Amino acid sequence: MRTRIKFCGLVDAADITTAVALGVDAIGLVFYPRSTRFLTRADALALRRYIPSYVRCVGLFVNEPAEQVHELRDALGLDVIQFHGDESREQCESAAGNTPYWRAVRMRSRTDLLESKIKYVTAEALLLDTFSAGYGGSGQSFDWSWIAPATDAPYVLSGGLTLATVAQAIQQTAPLYVDVSSGIQSDDPRRKDPQKMTEFVSRVLEQDALAARSKSRNT
Repeated sequence: MRTRIKFCGLVDAADITTAVALGVDAIGLVFYPRSTRFLTRADALALRRYIPSYVRCVGLFVNEPAEQVHELRDALGLDVIQFHGDESREQCESAAGNTPYWRAVRMRSRTDLLESKIKYVTAEALLLDTFSAGYGGSGQSFDWSWIAPATDAPYVLSGGLTLATVAQAIQQTAPLYVDVSSGIQSDDPRRKDPQKMTEFVSRVLEQDALAARSKSRNT
């Protein structure tokens, strides 16, 4: 199965245009005010028109009231709601409504995924990120061997993915999506590096091709 790609924390129209041209499957818009990649409603509306219907638009929220999530979901036509705070299953379901949701799991041990798989059974996928004191991404990876006991749960692999690590991450964990933000960042934390974006996609495609050839030889 092809590994899908999500670029997260995009705040610039040129970066979104590049991501779409590269064929990414999803683009994440951040609505967490403490994030350096936070978008206001007006900024997000201006950017939304650059994301075509065939690319999923994911809205990232942290402990936002359901009414605020509803308003932005409807105004932007969000395809997926990503909950990155302390939201319970009931809060996720209430805020997402009929929209699919991803539940972030801040990984500290192998039991975090197993417990979340049961707790958030209605999530379309679990997004596995490295635990940090805050709610934002840490830019660090966690122990991928923790994923092994629950590989039947659809998950998005996040946390410290870079050009140097993404191929190994896919080979070891076979995620539904890989999710990258700081790993394709430029010197400006609110801009992405086009060369890194291009290379990241290339490495995902190369790893998928290698896996397909290996599977073909073994069948």
